Amino acid sequence: MFFRKHILLLAGIGLSVCSLSAQSTRIQNVFPSSRVLNAHSTETLPARTMDIRIGHRFGTLSDGWETLYGLENVADVQIGVEYGITRDLMVGINRTKGTGPYRAMVHTFGKYRILAQTDDNKVPVSVALMAQASVSTMKANPDSTAINHFPKFGHRWQFSTQLMVSRRFGSWLSLQGNAWWLHRNYVNFADKNSVFVVGLAARAKITNSFALILDAAYPISSYRKPSNGYYFPLGIGMEFNTGAGHVFQVNFTNAGGLSEPDFLLDSRADWFKGGFRLGFTISRHFMFKQKKKKDEAEENLLEF
Repeated sequence: MFFRKHILLLAGIGLSVCSLSAQSTRIQNVFPSSRVLNAHSTETLPARTMDIRIGHRFGTLSDGWETLYGLENVADVQIGVEYGITRDLMVGINRTKGTGPYRAMVHTFGKYRILAQTDDNKVPVSVALMAQASVSTMKANPDSTAINHFPKFGHRWQFSTQLMVSRRFGSWLSLQGNAWWLHRNYVNFADKNSVFVVGLAARAKITNSFALILDAAYPISSYRKPSNGYYFPLGIGMEFNTGAGHVFQVNFTNAGGLSEPDFLLDSRADWFKGGFRLGFTISRHFMFKQKKKKDEAEENLLEF
């Protein structure tokens, strides 16, 4: 009830501000993708646009020559599809290999952009909210003391909510603040079911097709500290926009996982001791045009 009241309040504020600035022009591409590096961005897909996304994380540099410095290891893989219902509302589903005790994860999410930054600064920031439900489809561990023993189906579920506030400064710099609330239905005795996380993200545009990106987060948890083998996730990367709805990212991060529960709560590599890894994400947009007349075409067209 508490969260729903605040979400409705934010949505009401967003509708009021947008109605007052009806003549304003939205800032396009505060971020060119629905993700920065690990975290979601405030961007949503255009209406009737589908995004096919493939992400990959290798092993860490500290794995050494035995694994060609991590390139022969696969830490995590993500394959998913997302769709823009309106210009401010999108949904998605993806599957990750998983890096924590929960594997073979299926994630479904919805994201709504509450506010969109305008060129006249009547709306100075973009604000978006993402909610995700994740379920492990792995085979239950026969060890009854294991965290992934799953005595109940409800123990397989995890939930994530992310609030994003971003602003584009001029033509080259975008900054974003993030706040997450994550809840896992089943954890070990020393951990907590719910954890808050805060973070920052940035994008520096170098050319029309190339940018540098940064993504960092910090779990507010006394349990997640280096003495217990946990480190805050930090990533830097390069972003290539090749046009026609194709965005390619190459990144270096100490986070092995690609889903929110994994990269936020289960990053176990120390960046400063060679614990970072190479990763990449491929995003390809397909835009479905609306038919104007029945005799124009039998099927919707795809813009490539």
